[in-house]
Amino acid sequence: MTRVHVNGKTFEVDAEPDKPLLWVLREDLGLTGAKFGCGVGQCLACTVHLDGQPAPACMTPLAAVGARQVTTIEGLPAEGSHPVQRAWMELNVVQCGYCQSGQIMAATALLARTPDPDDAAIDAALRGNLCRCGTYQRIRQAVKRAAVLAREPA
Repeated sequence: MTRVHVNGKTFEVDAEPDKPLLWVLREDLGLTGAKFGCGVGQCLACTVHLDGQPAPACMTPLAAVGARQVTTIEGLPAEGSHPVQRAWMELNVVQCGYCQSGQIMAATALLARTPDPDDAAIDAALRGNLCRCGTYQRIRQAVKRAAVLAREPA
């Protein structure tokens, strides 16, 4: 049994140490928000946070997680109150939606470390997150809008 800390809770999973975190999340914990896209860390539809930093869950073996905190899209407020979630809905970013959990997780990590990112910072932080529908302009606008929403009083 391996202990894993996900979305503020601790779980015991019976999984091999080399099992990708993505499959632990999806198969063992029932957290299906991180998507399987390519399996080789090239599309980042599986992006989660490890101690607040974006990481491709498909390329992260369970053994590499250790005591670090894992945050998935399900770890954001279910009611959609996080500034990134609000901006995504306000600007109608999603088209097919497959990549969006990875995009959102990359955006939340960016805003946590850079509260007012410019276009270059947004592009650099989300560079590897592929969107087959090409919603990159709306994604960039939503990240900027989320930065504004995060500064507004609650």
